Order: sequence, then C-alpha cells, then structure tokens
Amino acid sequence: MFAPSPIPDTEPPHDCPACPRLVTFREALRVEFPGWWNAPVNAFGDPDAWLGIIGLAPGKHGANRTGRPFTGDAAGDLLFATLARFGLSAGDYAGTPDDGLSLHGAIIINAVKCLPPGNKPIPTEIHACRPFLDRQVRALPKARIFIALGQIAHQSAVKVLGGRLPKARFGHLAEHRFPNGATLIDSYHCSRYNQNTGRLTPEMFDAVFERALALRAPG
Repeated sequence: MFAPSPIPDTEPPHDCPACPRLVTFREALRVEFPGWWNAPVNAFGDPDAWLGIIGLAPGKHGANRTGRPFTGDAAGDLLFATLARFGLSAGDYAGTPDDGLSLHGAIIINAVKCLPPGNKPIPTEIHACRPFLDRQVRALPKARIFIALGQIAHQSAVKVLGGRLPKARFGHLAEHRFPNGATLIDSYHCSRYNQNTGRLTPEMFDAVFERALALRAPG
C-alpha cells in the first residue's frame, strides 16, 4: 500500500521523463527492487496546512521504497517524532505508509521528487523539478509559513516563493520574508548523517518548529 497524494493534481507522472539520469536510476531500481515504490514521491499531509515542510528528495530506503516522504529511514524518525511533539500529527508513526499516521496543519513537499544517486541531485534536475514544487505551493493557499530542510530545499523554496538568491542566505534558523507574505525558516536537514555528526540535534530541530508556531500565533 502506497500513500495517495493530498494534492494529486500537482504531482508529476508516475513515469516522469524529465531527468534522464534519474529515469535510468529509477528503472534499474525497479528491476532490483520490484516491490518498492521507485517513482516520484507524492506530497504527504494536510491539504489545508498552514505549514509547508520542504524536503530535499526521497531517500533510497525511505520514501523511494515506501512511497511516502520521510517514511522508513532515520530522517523520518526525527521528523515525525518532532511533528508529534508539536501537535502536528495524529496516530503513531511506524515507518510504513499504512501505519495510519496523519498530519494536521502541516504538509511535506519535496524540492526534488525522484531519488537521485547518492542523494545528490544535480542542478538541471533541481531546476526541472521546481515547477512541481511551485505547483504544490500554489495549491496550499493557507500555507504562509514554510520550513526548508537543507540548502537545496532552501534554494528552491526561495525561488518558488518569489525571493532572490544569494540575498536570502541559508542558515539554520534563518528567516526569510517574501513580498507575497510567506515566511521561510531554514533548518539543517534531518538526515542520519547530520544527526550522527551532531550538526542537527533534536533540540535544534525543535527550535525551528517552535519558531514556526510562534510566527503563526496572533499578535
């Protein structure tokens, strides 16, 4: 069972041909792991969200396997535990798309929809996928606060939200406000590597969501 998109009209096709390198990688994985999702990964969460979480790209053993963003790997363990602590989810996260978890007030959308080799998309792939991110942001009229997980997500988010690079520089807990009224908060990515090296601690990640909730609060 794979998770359906809450905003299905914004998604790329299951066999999106836009990036030849990613298509080749996807087709090889479909042969090696035929039971995996192995396709562009859908958004996950609340279509009426006030908070948009912009990730980098699917992880090989996480979203590319399970078909749901951040599901089935260490990045998801931290992200979904954090969302639960801040009241942005319901149900228990078990690392599978049929675990019954739901998000409330938040939605996860990725800057790059397909798994890149080595978890590193190249600039042409990031650019080719940006229209899908733009489409998804536009489909979320109540989302005025966004969190970018990592520098690539930050760069795509700034472009989509109407900002300018390099004026809007990436930095953990950096905030960027845009003419359309949206605010972007940066975070180091919640990857296993960043967790293991201490670049991102649970307390640092909590601070990002605390700030998002503070910005949402009236007054």
